[in-house]
Amino acid sequence: MRIYSKLLLALIIFAPFCFAQDDLDSAKPVSEIRAEQRLVLGIENAPERTIILGAEDPNTEDPEEGFKLQLVLSTKGASIKQAVFSNGQGKGFDDLDPKDPKPLVLLNPVKTDAGEILSMANNEFVFIDHKLQLRLNQLNWQFLGVETTPNGCQTAAFTAVINNQQTGEPLMKLVKTYALPRRSYMASCSLTVENLSDEQHNIRFNMTGLAGLNREDDRSDMRKIIAAFRNEQGQFSSSFIDLKIFRRAKTEEALRLKSNSHSHIWTAAVNKYFAAIAVPVIEDYNESNWIAGTYAKFYNPDGDSKFHSGDETLGFQIKSSPVNLQAAQTQKFDMELYLGPKDKSLFDRVEHYRKLGFYLTMDFITCCCPAGVIQPLAFFIIWIMNLIYSGIPNYGVVIIILVFLVRLILHPITKMGQIRMNRFTKLMSSPEIVEIRKKHGKNQMEMQKHISAFYKEKGVSPAEPIFGMLPMLIQMPIWIALWSAVNASIDLRGAGFLPFWITDLSSPDALFRFPEFDVPIIGKLGSFNLLPILMGFAFYVQQKLTPMQAAATPEQAQQQKIMQVMLLVMFPLMLYSAPSGVNLYIMSSVFGGALEQYVIKKHIKEKEQAESQQFIDVTTKTGGKAKKKKPKPFFKNY
Repeated sequence: MRIYSKLLLALIIFAPFCFAQDDLDSAKPVSEIRAEQRLVLGIENAPERTIILGAEDPNTEDPEEGFKLQLVLSTKGASIKQAVFSNGQGKGFDDLDPKDPKPLVLLNPVKTDAGEILSMANNEFVFIDHKLQLRLNQLNWQFLGVETTPNGCQTAAFTAVINNQQTGEPLMKLVKTYALPRRSYMASCSLTVENLSDEQHNIRFNMTGLAGLNREDDRSDMRKIIAAFRNEQGQFSSSFIDLKIFRRAKTEEALRLKSNSHSHIWTAAVNKYFAAIAVPVIEDYNESNWIAGTYAKFYNPDGDSKFHSGDETLGFQIKSSPVNLQAAQTQKFDMELYLGPKDKSLFDRVEHYRKLGFYLTMDFITCCCPAGVIQPLAFFIIWIMNLIYSGIPNYGVVIIILVFLVRLILHPITKMGQIRMNRFTKLMSSPEIVEIRKKHGKNQMEMQKHISAFYKEKGVSPAEPIFGMLPMLIQMPIWIALWSAVNASIDLRGAGFLPFWITDLSSPDALFRFPEFDVPIIGKLGSFNLLPILMGFAFYVQQKLTPMQAAATPEQAQQQKIMQVMLLVMFPLMLYSAPSGVNLYIMSSVFGGALEQYVIKKHIKEKEQAESQQFIDVTTKTGGKAKKKKPKPFFKNY
């Protein structure tokens, strides 16, 4: 009876930390298994502590030699409580608070009813052969201390020993070590598991992964979980899970990031400008690594059904593959952690980032075009922007120059399309067409026959509207890529245009601020933004200069007027709180388009005046007679 009394007491004490594994089939009741096998798992709970790696070194004269990150570590699950960008070290990032900017916190604790969820915390440690698990994230590990290597890298280590509470025998020793080098956004985390018992154990473990990534843009929440894969030929692929998928996912398996034919390379939590990437370290990426799977996690503390109250955040969970540990055997699991900006130039410059395909974390708005077209175009545009910036260090000016440069390159195509549309519009409203419609309106076939004959006589193809739209379709991917590049470029974050206005191209221009309140369509309104109003004026000017297709009926004419008014009103409203860099791009593009329309319209007018002279002067050598011009074929009129 004494043995069972002790067993019952141990179960009461360690019940929160020791229970049967849920995902193992045909598992016996916990008490039955423990009584049968005499195995009760336990771990000594150490004092709770917080440790900081990457603290500012006052002796460092050159800021480029300092730390780019600070890691706030916790003994609770041997985890990362916060990841903070070091202010001013290299390329520092702040939270863009206009009143009191502070260093940007990349990873935060996730608040839940069950407590805080911390990044890289060890969760369930599973003894598969005994169908038992221990929740290590609810316990404080023993802190072993902080060391600094000769090259300035700081390391912190934690340890936990799992023992058999029934016999007092130590079973497993876990040592987790974090390392933070200088001048880098890449930290590391390693977990060493040592079998202290005299028998083999089949084990696996779960880790929280990286969680608590805040929303970077209030209007467009581009957060998602991305996993990268690579095949034997070295080709990358990726899969992602965003808020839309979270809404319809019913099972945990639906949130697993996987690829059927590729090896897992890394998993990342990303927002608009930053990425938190966990990379398992293995020798050969064509072989299976120690990660069995990664699963996206969505945290919604207040339970908001619209997922838009502001406390929502994403993360992912890591599940290891089973490992057979012989007596006294040690197994090490290494992981690299990239905590930094989604910067294409950085990913290209650092060979290790390039080999791992970190560029896959960069996300562009593709609209109606394939991602395979938009992504390379957007990367090329970002490269051009940085090239111009090296000579003109103002990204606002760079955006304006780039817009006008693209319009200049595409001008011949735009001009051809506008001339064709103008010719077709005039023919559609010509007296001859009006007469044909009036005479044969009740017989569609006869009317189309006479209209086609009239087009042929004038040297105009019936497919003229399609030809007129082709230049627009050709240009569309370029404009979408340009917009995406401006919207997602980390270089525009915190970059100013003018000292008194548009001081941050990644935020609304905010000519002046006032207390925030909610407005339909716009959302939260806390500033007077001038750019969207100027953009509406630019749309108005462009409308006046753009040739519109003639309406066949009064109803169509009325619809055209309504669409024009909606364009003038809806676009400024929808983009009122958009990043000023995006609005500056749109306004520059529309004003550039209006100027281009003016030039094209002037050219068309001059050409029409020349063509209106159906007779040309001749010399007396021809007898003083006039010679009529022959109409050119439609394809030579441009």
